[in-house]
Amino acid sequence: MNKESLIRKFNKQAAIYERNTRQRRLGEWRQRLLQDVEGNVLEVAVGAGANFPFYQRDKVNVTAVDFSPEMLSRARRMASELGIRANFLERDIETLELPERSYDCVVSTLSLCGYEDPVQALNKINRWAKPGGRVYLLEHGMSTNRFLGAMQHLINPAGRRISGCHYNRDMIHIANASELNIVKTERYWNGIVHLIWAQAT
Repeated sequence: MNKESLIRKFNKQAAIYERNTRQRRLGEWRQRLLQDVEGNVLEVAVGAGANFPFYQRDKVNVTAVDFSPEMLSRARRMASELGIRANFLERDIETLELPERSYDCVVSTLSLCGYEDPVQALNKINRWAKPGGRVYLLEHGMSTNRFLGAMQHLINPAGRRISGCHYNRDMIHIANASELNIVKTERYWNGIVHLIWAQAT
């Protein structure tokens, strides 16, 4: 799928993403993952700003990146409402260049499903974080339930066309294949939802 088509898909989904910021279970997972984020924070694929309610506004200065202008518009509004200090960049993560070793924390939630090369995306995150900097990932991937996993494989081609998302990626394998040091992982919802805490090397 070409990048222009993918951007159009995410522009159309922006309102849905904004509504999902109020989804209770996702909120609980975000809160668990992000409770100690602080300092200069890079959030890649910020979407509609769903993570902003879980940042301590007096402890973060956020650089928020997304390739969808509609998503960024909603994220700006969310940051303003919550008093989050944030700078917004309309860029594609897969081609983005940022100063290396610049961020105390890097956050990415529900984004690895969309990249052509998710390992390379994580390696870029590793370079942007300071040595030992913390990396927080919330992703969806292959279920530990064999029936659900088979269904994910089955619907993946249609899901990719409709939403621009891969439903059947092995997120633990992807994280372990990257340059990041994986500190802790947790899985929920039949193993589909992954919370990953990592450090830059």
